[in-house]
Formats: sequence, structure tokens, C-alpha cells
Amino acid sequence: MERKAKTKTFSFHWGSGYIAEEAQVQGEHNVPTFQLMKYTDGPAVGVVTLRFCQYNHRGMFSRSPLIMGVEEIGMMREALKETPELLALMKQLVAD
Repeated sequence: MERKAKTKTFSFHWGSGYIAEEAQVQGEHNVPTFQLMKYTDGPAVGVVTLRFCQYNHRGMFSRSPLIMGVEEIGMMREALKETPELLALMKQLVAD
């Protein structure tokens, strides 16, 4: 029997919602993560945002700024191929 992955949710004072897409890589010291956040409740309902964050190797969210090694960039590029909406937004970020 296949287990469904639990949907990650978030809640801020301006709204709450879920992580629609997530790209992660296993780094040496942390798990760099890019998240596509969709708001479904509160003043921000309908808003889509990006979060650049990290988890530790035990799966715990870190409130520290994302720290990502140069060697992890290629790994993240590959991970983003599995997240079409997130990849499209990242392309907008670096487009000329």
C-alpha cells in the first residue's frame, strides 16, 4: 500500500496555506530548500510566494537564512526540474 506524503502547511498573521511545490537537496551540513507557497486563507488568500529555507538532516525546519554551498547549485538545478511552477518562477527571477 502506497503512503501519501503529508501536505506541508504554513501559517502567518497575514495568511495561511500550503507548500504547493518543494525542491530540496541533501547538502553536507543542511538540506537547502526552495518552496512555492500558496495562500488559501486570511488577507493573503490567492497570493503565491517563494521561500528559500533550509532543514537540518533530521528534517527540522531552520529559522536561519538559507546557506547553500556552490557544489549544491547543480544538485538544486536538477531538483527544480521536478517542480514546474517553482522552476518557472525561478526563471523569472534570473531572466534579463
